[in-house]
Amino acid sequence: MRSTNTHVRTAGKSLLGTTLLVTGTALIMAACSSAPPLPKVYSQDRLPQAVMVPAGHSVALETRATGILNYECKPTATGPYGWVLMSPQANLLDRTGKDVVAYSGPPATFKHVDGSSVVATQISVAPNGEYTIPLQLSTAQSTGTGALQNISYVQRINTKGGVEKTKPCAALNNGEKLTLPYQADYIFWRQG
Repeated sequence: MRSTNTHVRTAGKSLLGTTLLVTGTALIMAACSSAPPLPKVYSQDRLPQAVMVPAGHSVALETRATGILNYECKPTATGPYGWVLMSPQANLLDRTGKDVVAYSGPPATFKHVDGSSVVATQISVAPNGEYTIPLQLSTAQSTGTGALQNISYVQRINTKGGVEKTKPCAALNNGEKLTLPYQADYIFWRQG
């Protein structure tokens, strides 16, 4: 008799546990399905005015870059010596994680896998921390047909890394090269 009661009690606990698990899962799924979707329209609300794209433009492509910046220690136009950007190299991924654009330079050139491309010219920057490259707004010249066709602006935001502040650059190490990793989001805009 004791064995039967134990089995009944165990089966009852198991059934109760399963029922609670199923009910809890259903409640969680219902709560998640009622959560608002992520916004589909990119917002510039939290960006400095200097890097905002003018009204009348809309986002054509949002990408995230992981890459490197190659510097050389040399005399600069604004001072005796400094780390001068010689070339960027990055792969840009779209919102789905697909590798869609190769970034290189100079000049700053973005080549989409569909053959369209953009050459960007910086017009303004805004600081984003001591060891981080600045936010940037560039005008764009497009060639080819595809995703980068008729792009008017390229915006660099959410930057991380890419700046050296600990290694000195002076006449003593003129010509020395330095490679730094960085991340950024590149937003491509067109009229309309």
